[in-house]
Amino acid sequence: MAETETKSKWFPRGKKRSAELLSKIVPLVRRAVKGSVDPSVTAIARRTRSPFKILVSTVISARTKDEVTSRASERLFEAALTPEEMVRLGEEAIAGLIYPAGFYRTKAGSILALSRMLIDDFASEVPAGLDELLTLPGVGRKTANLVVTLAFGRPGICVDTHVHRIVNRIGVLATANPKETEFALRSVLPKRHWIEINDLLVTYGKEICTPISPRCSKCALTSRCARAGVERSR
Repeated sequence: MAETETKSKWFPRGKKRSAELLSKIVPLVRRAVKGSVDPSVTAIARRTRSPFKILVSTVISARTKDEVTSRASERLFEAALTPEEMVRLGEEAIAGLIYPAGFYRTKAGSILALSRMLIDDFASEVPAGLDELLTLPGVGRKTANLVVTLAFGRPGICVDTHVHRIVNRIGVLATANPKETEFALRSVLPKRHWIEINDLLVTYGKEICTPISPRCSKCALTSRCARAGVERSR
């Protein structure tokens, strides 16, 4: 199938209409979540300018509640602040410190391996480029984009399950997975919103547009939402 045909499936309302709708939705969501608690990694990023801490806390955060991520990251960084210190700490110690984060043993292995790779291949510095970040063990597109945006302030679109669910539920996109959603958003979301879109929709997805039984009665986007896949709401 040609690339243009594949991309057309991502925009049920057309690319122009999707871009217009996103431009209207972002300010509404921003107002709706004003004053809410930042996602854990964003909160960590606001307290530090260390790309290494942001990278490691992002790895810990996968499939883990914010409060667990925050405490696990804090314990780990009390013991190790650099790739060299992380390697000296060792996998078992890392695992013990980040428990009960989801898949904590797998994440401990990834944190140790990426620390070694940073030392060997990047002079102990976290790379600022998406392609280089994707070569690190345990780092996928979501993690890489979050590091690019939060650690280096560079344009990137971090797509997690909340972002993917909400833009498809609204009917802005019709994508099959977060990777498709990221590339679709790159072509229609104004660049000025790239960095903030993850924080906005993650918070909105936790508080209002929840996975099951979303709070449609309190939603600021009701008049613009297609409610795709919504079988029950509050």
